[in-house]
Amino acid sequence: MPQISRETTEQVLAATDIVDVIGGYIPVKRAGPSFKALCPFHNEKTPSFNINPQRQFFHCFGCGKSGDAITFVREYENLTFTDAVKKLASRAGITVVEEAPDPKEDRARRQRGRLLDIHREVARFLHEMLFTREATHARDYLKSRGFGKEMAVRWQVGWMPERPQVFMDWARAKKFSGRDLVDSGIFVQKEQGGIYVRFRDRLMFPVCNDYGDVIAFSGRQLREDPRSGKYINSPETALFKKSNVLFALERARKSVLKEDAVLICEGQIDVICCHEQGIEHAVATLGTALTENHARLLRRYAKNAILCYDADKAGIAATEKAFRVLAAESIPVRVVRMPAGEDPDSFMQKNGAEAFRSILANAGDFFDSVIDRAAAENRLADTQQRSAFARECASLLSVIADPVSRDGMINHVATRLRAGVPELRDAVLRAARKAKFQPANRRHDSEPEPEKTEPAAIDPVVGYLCSLALHSQAAQDWLGEQFETLHEASDHLAGIPLLESILSARPDAASHAAVNSFMAGLPEAQRLALLSDPTFHNDPPEEPVAAAEIALAELSARVLHRRDESVKAQMARPDLPPDEMIRLLQETKQIADLLKGINQRFVFSDRFAPSRKASPKPFDRRKPPFPGRENNS
Repeated sequence: MPQISRETTEQVLAATDIVDVIGGYIPVKRAGPSFKALCPFHNEKTPSFNINPQRQFFHCFGCGKSGDAITFVREYENLTFTDAVKKLASRAGITVVEEAPDPKEDRARRQRGRLLDIHREVARFLHEMLFTREATHARDYLKSRGFGKEMAVRWQVGWMPERPQVFMDWARAKKFSGRDLVDSGIFVQKEQGGIYVRFRDRLMFPVCNDYGDVIAFSGRQLREDPRSGKYINSPETALFKKSNVLFALERARKSVLKEDAVLICEGQIDVICCHEQGIEHAVATLGTALTENHARLLRRYAKNAILCYDADKAGIAATEKAFRVLAAESIPVRVVRMPAGEDPDSFMQKNGAEAFRSILANAGDFFDSVIDRAAAENRLADTQQRSAFARECASLLSVIADPVSRDGMINHVATRLRAGVPELRDAVLRAARKAKFQPANRRHDSEPEPEKTEPAAIDPVVGYLCSLALHSQAAQDWLGEQFETLHEASDHLAGIPLLESILSARPDAASHAAVNSFMAGLPEAQRLALLSDPTFHNDPPEEPVAAAEIALAELSARVLHRRDESVKAQMARPDLPPDEMIRLLQETKQIADLLKGINQRFVFSDRFAPSRKASPKPFDRRKPPFPGRENNS
């Protein structure tokens, strides 16, 4: 796998303000020199999520989540480290440099880059074609839908010529190979040989990824042809997986966070119409029903979903399917009740944007819409009908992943159907068993339970030394000269290899970007070990080298005590030869002398007295890290 260079990671972190980044996802408020917010990683009513702009670091005192801007984006959006860095790099205008790629990965990366270049150039060409004389009918169609040139420019809408040769001549002039054009999905390979253009005389809507790069196209029919669909989308390619992409999400994210909800429409024109009218939290799927991947993607941004599908039979079926997918990801669903035969675009053309906003504001809970429709169809006229319908509702209720939400909705549905709550709850449990999953903790068969990484074991004193080395250049330099002492401790105290890696890498302790970049490259277990140490989040002491000396002395004392215990255990053997006994006695005396020397230079608690028989007490994290130093010379 290609690795992002440490220099690039440092550059990205140095160019990124963590307060601005986190503030783009959740509301933050200044609290003295730092900022606070409600933690997005666990439920809380009182803010315990702290952002330190000086260190460019966040830490939640409630759930323990900590990290830099890369960590936040990675955790919040469920991205890989590489994707999180690239996202912040794109935001800061920094070119990402990757090191030592695997040959296969390198080929795939170069192919993706080539396909992105093709899509960018094709989108530009098609957009220019929209304003030619041959595309008059395409512009007339846009005008008939209430869209002018400004909208076409904002959305880079294009037109694929009716004569394929026009596009093919342009592609040849650009020196795009046939293989690249087929791989892009814009051309199709003929079985008998040769290629042809997939789209013809269509309005072309670019489909973008999270970074705003064009990765596919959606072509809208301009002349009715029963042999072809109203919309044709690009096939799946190395860039485009339709089950992972939502139209206009890259534009809608900020508004989705602000509105605390995402509006899901059926078509691209509906979404564009919403955005043009200031309703900017609208998205749409691309030639597929809402999928589990879509739901997981939306869960990064939206706490609620509003479905706005057609009121016909197909729209009702799509609404139910979307509810099942979203509810399984703990996303509450509301439903917009559109008049028969209307979609957002046609409705706003007739009634205006404010009328549509009013419909949105009155979007009701999914189950209320289901029950109201059943009542309108006269399916709840008697007890037998209500009982049969309650069983249908039980199947839908069983997919709600959140147990509290599910139980509340069971009560609500039972009340509206005049049914018994215990009976409906039993029906929900039966439906859940029948579907072979527990509604309180559903996971998809294709999605294995992720393994939770536990922090690596680390001795508290070693953890404190790691913090000193990362936050004080003077302490880091001094500790770098103590490799022999640290090496001797590696067999006795957990975490020494982590400390040694810090001292070997020598990240610039004066640069928060350098420290955060170094930590980002650590194995996850080691990174979590540092973040879970309370001393890591404190400022370094006024005399960091003196604190490092005291800590190292305490560490040495711990090692000596463990050696002493080991030697005395050997001396207790009944078959010990006399010469071995003499050697061990000499070693215990040597250990005692070393401990005495340490105690003469430093003031410790009685936990390290040589006469102590029990094991030394663990380092107390709740107290100040180390006692003051005394000069006894």
